[in-house]
Amino acid sequence: MYRHASHLRRGLLATAATLVLATAAPALAAQPLLQAEHQTYDLKAQPLAAALAEVARISGRPIVVSTSLARGKTAPPLKGRFTPDQAYAALLSGSGLKLVTVGNNLVVQPADTGVAAPITGESPAGDAEQVAEVVVTGTRIRGAAPAGAQVITISREDIEASGYATTQQIVQALPQNFGGGANEATTMLSTRSGAGSNTGMGSGVNLRGLGTTSTLVLLNGERPAMGGISGTFADLSLIPASAVQRIEVLPDGASALYGSDAVAGVVNVVFRDRFEGAETRLRYATADGDFDEVQAGQLFGKAWDSGHLILAYEYHAKGRLAAADRDYAREDLRPFGGGDYRANYSTPGTIVAGGRTFAIPAGQNGVGLTPSQLLPDQINRRDARLNTDLLPRQRRQSMFVAAEQALDGKTTLKAQLLAADRRFNSRVMNVSQSAVTVPVANPFYVDPIGTRAPVRVQYDFSQDLGPMALLGHVRAYNGVVGLTRTLGDWSASADVGFGQQREYSRYDNYVNTYRLGLALADTNPATAYNLFGDARSTNPATIESIRGWSANSGLWRVWTSSLRADGPLFDLPAGTVKLAIGGEWRAERFKYGSLTYRTTAAPAPSSSLYPGARKILAAYAEVRVPLVAETMGVTGVRNLAVSLAGRVERYSDFGTTATPKAGLEWSPFQGLSLRGSYGRSFRAPSFADQRIAVGYVLYQPIRLTDPKSPTGATNVVALVGNTADIGPERARTWTVGFDLRPTWAPRARLETTLFKVDYRDRIGSINADLLNVLVNRALYTSLIENSPSAARLSELYASPFFSNPSNIPASAIGAIVDSRNTNLASVVETGLDFDARYAPEMGPYRLELGLSGSYLFNRDQKVTPDAPKTDVVGTVGNPVDLRLRGRAILSRGSWDTAAFVNFYNHYTNQTVAPAKTIKAWTTVDLQLGYRFGASTGPLDGVRLALTASNVFDKDPPFADLRVNISGVGFDSEAASPVGRLIGVQATKSW
Repeated sequence: MYRHASHLRRGLLATAATLVLATAAPALAAQPLLQAEHQTYDLKAQPLAAALAEVARISGRPIVVSTSLARGKTAPPLKGRFTPDQAYAALLSGSGLKLVTVGNNLVVQPADTGVAAPITGESPAGDAEQVAEVVVTGTRIRGAAPAGAQVITISREDIEASGYATTQQIVQALPQNFGGGANEATTMLSTRSGAGSNTGMGSGVNLRGLGTTSTLVLLNGERPAMGGISGTFADLSLIPASAVQRIEVLPDGASALYGSDAVAGVVNVVFRDRFEGAETRLRYATADGDFDEVQAGQLFGKAWDSGHLILAYEYHAKGRLAAADRDYAREDLRPFGGGDYRANYSTPGTIVAGGRTFAIPAGQNGVGLTPSQLLPDQINRRDARLNTDLLPRQRRQSMFVAAEQALDGKTTLKAQLLAADRRFNSRVMNVSQSAVTVPVANPFYVDPIGTRAPVRVQYDFSQDLGPMALLGHVRAYNGVVGLTRTLGDWSASADVGFGQQREYSRYDNYVNTYRLGLALADTNPATAYNLFGDARSTNPATIESIRGWSANSGLWRVWTSSLRADGPLFDLPAGTVKLAIGGEWRAERFKYGSLTYRTTAAPAPSSSLYPGARKILAAYAEVRVPLVAETMGVTGVRNLAVSLAGRVERYSDFGTTATPKAGLEWSPFQGLSLRGSYGRSFRAPSFADQRIAVGYVLYQPIRLTDPKSPTGATNVVALVGNTADIGPERARTWTVGFDLRPTWAPRARLETTLFKVDYRDRIGSINADLLNVLVNRALYTSLIENSPSAARLSELYASPFFSNPSNIPASAIGAIVDSRNTNLASVVETGLDFDARYAPEMGPYRLELGLSGSYLFNRDQKVTPDAPKTDVVGTVGNPVDLRLRGRAILSRGSWDTAAFVNFYNHYTNQTVAPAKTIKAWTTVDLQLGYRFGASTGPLDGVRLALTASNVFDKDPPFADLRVNISGVGFDSEAASPVGRLIGVQATKSW
């Protein structure tokens, strides 16, 4: 549908892209998708307290105001782009009130008070209250920033400026996020970091490259249902980007506050649940007609004296991106200087007999084929990648509903629901091809060596059946209902929630080997299967009879409930000590089943016996203590505060965990703030990690090469699958950083953070290197049990998990090799995050410049406790050492222009010998926008934007990669194959 866009539409888009380039080129610079100093406000005249609360919500900058001071005052309309302090000042203009900075807080006082701010941080009126109870990711205390931590905020303004249509695109642009793991681009191209479990073609988050299972994703602070086999990641592709207010990213361990998975960090998606009015959004984008994207969204928001309601709907669709449309997406990479990874399967096929190969000639139908026509010692190969898709066709509908109603002056009822439905379809490679035995009775049988014995034929059935198709359906619901009660200066809340994500996927055009065997044994030339000619040389009805398929379904459910409270404890000379406490209960369950029609006469069901419901009970506490305030006059200390947090969790399946965290922030003088944190985090083992069942756990005698054996080999019992005592993965995290806002350049800012993650007890196995275990004994000492006792062997041989196809007796076993998944690997990663920005005064113009990035010093990895550490930074499957994202935004009046630069450093392809360098990749994104004013009549409130991602159409750098059973010429974990994507978007505010 979308690939056949008209030439006129393409011409218009190309012309528009030229305009973007011409307009935006002078503004090229660098800045990340971080919250800008300036935000766009469009507020009507309203009560002062409500207006101040709205600015606090949008900016994330808390403010304290006395109820008596704000009562009866009306704020003027606020429209334009301002810093938080400028916005507050504009609202207070003419009110007889002023802003005073107390510590890190803004306090409203009478303009004529003449009284210095009190050291307690309270206003002279004595009844101060925090207007916006903003809770920032990384702390449970309202109105406070997490001490010692840096929170990256992608604001609504940043989302609009980026030109991205989906939530996953927005998050993937962060330098701290690695593209490996579960996302639609890695499906069928990688199995690392949970990519192989992504049955629903969703998209997760992989901060620091530590895996999608090591990043916690929250929706308005609540855990959602999970996606993938056994719930390996939170699926961002289901979240409507048009309903997102901001995305807060804490790139630091935070299990002390949030529990499992918060090892690399936390990503909290905050919705526009305070939106008022209506907004309509339409978008179309195309990559030269090879790939198309359509988006439509509608928001409605209504507020009244005691509550508010928002309804949001979004439709997003994109067409498939065919591998044939990208030259580098192929198996035969010799034209690019790479290898030839084509398999020995083609149509016509290749006969294997007597240890030799005989290629079947093309251009004939297999009838009357003679041995003399065969091509001895040759193999027919076909590039199977060319008939597949790099990106699937996707259709997604999402709805978000949120409501809040005050029941009385102190109690508020809240509810929210996110529902999403996504369907996908993709042509994928068949990873289960094998040679087929043709009996002598087959009417098309050819005997190349004259033995009159069955022959094996390497045949590509995709030319008969069509390419293998993966199609599926994902449906998810996440809802929360809660009550909040004001208890003096304290606030308490109780919530209950439920989440469910159901995934269904089906592979079509498999070969049903049972039906194929019958067709090959058929002696009737009219109905027998013919493997000796060109494609479709067989009767169409016979071809249809062997068509098989496989269907899978997974269901993740989560039930949650929580009680939490926070407020002041007591006052110190530097301010108020605040405490947050809470308790949580959660139950999780995953079910999986399949129905296959590949090897049997009729579809055969099967179920996977995953563990039952897991129940978690947790309690946490966090305290923030201000030690020194500016008003105390302490030399060398302008402000000093510490935070302490701890959490204890009881898991029904593996026991108890306890995780502490401490944070410190110190400002020696105005303009400089130093911070640091230390904490412990963990990741609970998944249901797949804990699955113990026949067919999933295997004890099998095999013969391994052994240089220390007189015979050169030793019989061992290999233990494969999971261990019964798998425990949580554990980590220690440290951060040290500073925020610099020089007084001589108040519109400049620099933030840096040094971090270290010591991640141990990671769940993994040595199964991939099982055949070389005895060759590398020193590497795997702890996993080898030499000369096991007769009792130990007797126990293994009697186990229901035991299988002995080679009939090796227990008396011949010399060792036991444990290649099961267990807590054995470790990773130590250190690096530096940074963000520099500058917004100079330019009269009627507003310009913002900046640069952010992440630099990794090392990533030392050990596959077992005995193994030497290996630094894998900048290698395939791991993050590069340097990643940058820059931004320049220039605006005046109704016009705005944004330019982004994305840099991904060069790295090493260690999967080939000798290792090769994959070049660095730099792309540029541009956007030109115009907002119509009131004088334009029906266009009032309309903003038109023209976007161009990868505007110079830079191909991904060539990578000579062997992936799964195939090959491809680019790294899907590091680069997008889409190319230049030009889009037009219209947004109407009502």
